[in-house]
Amino acid sequence: MSEQDTAQSIRRNRRFISKAMSRPLLTAEHELDLATRWRHDQDVAALHELVQAYMRLVVATATRFRGYGLPLADLVQEGCVGLMQAAARFEPERGVRFSTYATWWIRSAMQEFVLRNWSIVRPGTSATQKSLFFNLRGLRARIEGVGGGALTPAARAEIAVRLGVKEREVEIMAGRLSVRDQSLNKPVGLDGGDELADLLVDDGISPEDAVLSQADLTQRRRWLARALGELSEREQFILRERRLAEDRKTLEQLGGRLGITKERVRQIEHKAFEKLSASVLRLSRAASDAASLKLAEFSPVH
Repeated sequence: MSEQDTAQSIRRNRRFISKAMSRPLLTAEHELDLATRWRHDQDVAALHELVQAYMRLVVATATRFRGYGLPLADLVQEGCVGLMQAAARFEPERGVRFSTYATWWIRSAMQEFVLRNWSIVRPGTSATQKSLFFNLRGLRARIEGVGGGALTPAARAEIAVRLGVKEREVEIMAGRLSVRDQSLNKPVGLDGGDELADLLVDDGISPEDAVLSQADLTQRRRWLARALGELSEREQFILRERRLAEDRKTLEQLGGRLGITKERVRQIEHKAFEKLSASVLRLSRAASDAASLKLAEFSPVH
């Protein structure tokens, strides 16, 4: 957005706020009449007058949520949604002022908007977490006074008691409120030539290593399959059941199925494993020798 667009947006917001705050207040009788006409007769003109009269509630509530760094216009927009929801659900026969009822809906709509947009990671989902998010700053200011830095243990304990949460939850929420999300494309450095993403270290495996690792795994599986093929059916059966199956069988179980003693099963397993290891080693050496020969063919002759 250009500076001219920003200036125009500010002027529009000011005109809207000035107009909303200048509308006359409704008397209790007139408010009740408008709400009744809208609820029972679906009088749209009554709805418009009722909503416009209490747009001042939206503006006043939005100003209290400006400390969360969100645009005032967006907060007002969400507050208007809450105001319309209040008008749709208000029951005038209950004897409650519409302004009192609408205040709750407006505040709730803005709180949900703040929670959705304050951070990529939602700061709170439960009722206690939401209460902690919206009350932590005010309680901390009243307990510690004006200041910054880390939350003191005494203040943390008192806040936890007042809000009925654990001290650890207070500490985590205080940490979230102390920092804001930053774009990975944010310029850093004196010249601004680098971005924040350039400074992040990837501890994971590189794509090249991942490909090589997968290729090695595939090759080892081929060698293992060929080596197993060199064993007898009984040796393959014992090795598969003892070392490769998820539900590995005991020596006694295999002995019962094969009609031999468990000691004999152990001997066959040991011998088969030695043969398997030798075959895999032979195949790997043969592949290594073949690779060395191929590399020598492409090497420059001096």
